[in-house]
Amino acid sequence: MTRLVSPVQTANRLKYVVSLRRSRVDGDDNDRPYVGLEQIEAGTGRFIRARAEVDENLLEPVGGVGESLSNTFEIGDVLFGKLRPYLAKVWVAEFPGRCTTELLVMEPRSIQSCFLRYVCLSRDFIDAVDASTFGSKMPRADWDFIGNMPVPLPGIASQAGIANYLDRETERLRALAEAKERLVALLIEKRQALITKVVTRGLDPAAPVHDSGIPWLGKIPTHWKLKRAKWLFRERDERSTTGEETLLSLRMERGLVPHNEVSEKQTRPEELIGYKKVAPTEIVLNRMRAASGLVAVSQQSGLVSPDYAIFQSGPEVEPNYFTHLFKTELLQCIFRSESTGLGTGSSGFLRLYSENFLALWLPCPPLQEQRRIVNYITEQSAKIARLADATNKTISLLKERRSALITAGVKGQIEVGNAA
Repeated sequence: MTRLVSPVQTANRLKYVVSLRRSRVDGDDNDRPYVGLEQIEAGTGRFIRARAEVDENLLEPVGGVGESLSNTFEIGDVLFGKLRPYLAKVWVAEFPGRCTTELLVMEPRSIQSCFLRYVCLSRDFIDAVDASTFGSKMPRADWDFIGNMPVPLPGIASQAGIANYLDRETERLRALAEAKERLVALLIEKRQALITKVVTRGLDPAAPVHDSGIPWLGKIPTHWKLKRAKWLFRERDERSTTGEETLLSLRMERGLVPHNEVSEKQTRPEELIGYKKVAPTEIVLNRMRAASGLVAVSQQSGLVSPDYAIFQSGPEVEPNYFTHLFKTELLQCIFRSESTGLGTGSSGFLRLYSENFLALWLPCPPLQEQRRIVNYITEQSAKIARLADATNKTISLLKERRSALITAGVKGQIEVGNAA
């Protein structure tokens, strides 16, 4: 149980308790391990990559060759990210190395590294530095401002005690948050497994099954049919002559939504002439990202990229059932194997062409059963989403508690007891 005590009265400007290390090296011919901003966890000061992945003598790069010009740092230096400081990227160096010039390297003088780390992670410090940034797309803070920030300065023994207390308490809160995050990940996996099961085996676990003859599909209920996609869908390619229709954008989680809801980039009607028209209930497939599950049923009329494929459903098709099927890992693997083009993997320009898609064999339950499956998925997904939302709120509260604890701790507003 923590108790409020008198706040720390002694303070000094940061530039008087640290020295800014200004030494730099050329990364092309330097063997110091490199640290980039991406290797410092936002808000915690943790080094993301495990020490076990670094060479025992710390001669191998930690995160690649890095920039051609890098700052150097030594053990015990405190590194602070001046680019997007609201991310609160602060790390106490555990080994000598070099880092991106977007990290300020501070050598503690009359302040302990462990305590300075928490000062730089405190809400007051981060908010003040963030308010001083310049540049809209890549906001940066300046050392002239940061160096003049007042920092609390209790005695050396108190600094160590506060830091040890915060180490223990923030680690406890972090562990709780990570456990909740794992729960959210499990809920997402559960939802995907549930969808895969019902779109390939139906809702009745006692229904008789037989081998479909399709390796990726396996057994299916005996009353289901197998049909080629070309018997179920017809591609439609109608182009806009005015470009005045609503531009729609395909998103992984939200589906097909108005472009202006997800992007600040404005488009003019003349730029959209030749884009494909789409109508409600039609299936829109991103040819280049079909293997990632980027497919959705349109809820409104509008325009989509000419590189997308648009399919109208036949009379025995519930489009939402097949969209759920297409987003499973099973179909994503098939889409990937059927995609062709230049290059391989994520670096290539592979597309799932319509003739390849329409040639696929797909399970086809009776129409009413397709609809029941879609309703079941909707109901179960809503339950899982509610639980995930509640868990995410708990995670946010834990992180807020952690931030408030750090701020109170460095101000001396918490009785830390014998934390050393």
